[in-house]
Amino acid sequence: MKRFIACLSLLSLLFYSPTFGQTVTIYTTAEKSGMRIAKTGTADFADFGQPNEGQVCIFVDPTHSFQTLLGIGGAVTDASAETYAKLPANLQKQFITAYYDTVNGIGYNLARTNINSCDFSSDSYTYVKDGDKDLTSFDISHDKKYRLPLIKEIIAATNNRLTLYVSPWSPPAWMKDNNSMVHAGKLLPQYKQSWANYFVKYIQALEKENIPVWGLTLQNEPMANQTWESCYFSAEDERDYIRDYLGPTLEKSGMSGKKLICWDHNRDQIYQQASTILNDKEAAKYIWGIGYHWYETWTGSAMQFNNVRLVAEAFPDKSLIFTEGCAERFDYKKILDWNWGEKYGHSMINDLNNGTVGWTDWNILVDEQGGPNHVGNFCFAPVVGDTKKGELIFTSSYYYIGHFSKFIRPGALRIVSSSNRDLLETTAFRNQDGRTVVVVMNASDKSISYFLWMAGKAAKMESMPHSIVTLVF
Repeated sequence: MKRFIACLSLLSLLFYSPTFGQTVTIYTTAEKSGMRIAKTGTADFADFGQPNEGQVCIFVDPTHSFQTLLGIGGAVTDASAETYAKLPANLQKQFITAYYDTVNGIGYNLARTNINSCDFSSDSYTYVKDGDKDLTSFDISHDKKYRLPLIKEIIAATNNRLTLYVSPWSPPAWMKDNNSMVHAGKLLPQYKQSWANYFVKYIQALEKENIPVWGLTLQNEPMANQTWESCYFSAEDERDYIRDYLGPTLEKSGMSGKKLICWDHNRDQIYQQASTILNDKEAAKYIWGIGYHWYETWTGSAMQFNNVRLVAEAFPDKSLIFTEGCAERFDYKKILDWNWGEKYGHSMINDLNNGTVGWTDWNILVDEQGGPNHVGNFCFAPVVGDTKKGELIFTSSYYYIGHFSKFIRPGALRIVSSSNRDLLETTAFRNQDGRTVVVVMNASDKSISYFLWMAGKAAKMESMPHSIVTLVF
C-alpha cells in the first residue's frame, strides 16, 4: 500500500502543471514582532518569464522529486515526562495541543525514547537485576510512573499515528567491561546475545502496554565517552553486532519489520560509519537507515551537511534520519534568544535538502533548570516548563520547527526549491493532498524582497529580518 501511495504521489508530480492564478498563503514568524506562525497574507502568481540577473528569486520545480518525509518530532525522555507530570492539568493540555495537534499546534508525529536511563533521567536504572543473563527479572515498572503515561497521551493526541523509535544509552553495568553504565566501556562478549534479547524484551513490553514501536537504534552516540550513560561501539563493532546478533534476533522474534538504525551520532563521521557497516551485505540487509546528531558543531557553515549528502548518494536504498539535537548549556536568561530558532531552521533546511527523511529534536520539554538531569548536563528544549511559576515558555525553536512540522506532512515528497541568494535558505515539499509547501528563512538583519518563481510565473514576496515563512499553495 505504501508503494502504491508513493507511486500515485510521483505520478501527480510528473503530470503536474501549475494552475494560475494560484494564491499563496503566507505564514510568518519574525523577531521583534508578534508574528508566531501567523497567517500574514496572501500573494498571487502572475506572468513573469525570465528573471533578470539582479532579481532575487526562490525557484520551485515540483516536476522533480526526491525523498519522502517520514515525520518530524522530538524525544520523550524521563526529564520531559517528569516535568510534564509537575504541570497543572490546564498546562498539560496546552502542551499536548501545542506539539501534537495539527490545527492548533505544530503537528509532531515522530518520537524517540530511551531504553534504560540516559542523562535526562533523574537517576541511573535498568530493567533487570544484576547478573540476570536470561533476563527473567525484566520489568519496565520504572517507566510506567511518568514516561509511558505521557507517551500514551501523545499517541491518543496523534490519533494513533505516532512513529516511535527506541534507543539505549548503555547496557546494564554488569554486561560491560568497565562494570559501569557511564564512561563508555564495551559490551562483554558473553552478554552479546543477552543484550540483543534485551531489545526484544523492551519492545514487547511497550507493545503489551499498547505502545507500538516503529524502530530502534543500536546505540546512542557509540563513539562518545561520557560522564553519563554511554557505551563504545566502533563501526566494525556495530557491523558485526548487527550482522551476528541483533539483526538475526529481531528476525527470529518476528520483529524483522522494525526499522533498525545504526550510527546515531554526529555528522562528522557519518560517512565512515555508514560505509563500514553498509558495505557488508549481511549486516546491511537488517538496516533501515543511518541516524545522526549535530553535536560535532552546530553553528553556521561548520555543520557538515555534505557528509549527509554523500551517504544519501552512496547508499540510496537506505534512509537518513536526524535522531537528536539541542542547544546545550542551559541558561534561563537565554531562553528567549532568537538564534536558537535560526540554528534549528538552518539545520532542518539543509538536512532535508541533503536527503533526510525524518527529523527528531531532543527533549520535548525541560524544567526551569534545563532538566531533570542526573549529571548536570542541562540543555534547552523548544518548550520549557517552569514548575515553580507554573507556566510554559515557548522558545523561538518551537516556532521555527513548527514552520516545517505543521505544514509538511508525513508522506510528502521533497521537490526542488532553489535560492539565488545565500541570505535566503529554502526547502520545499509537495504533500499527498496536492499542496506545495515552501519554507524560506532569512537570518540576516535586513528585509529582502524576492519572487517565488515557478514555470514562468511568480509571486512577489517580502522576507523580514530574522524571519522564517512557510508558503502554501
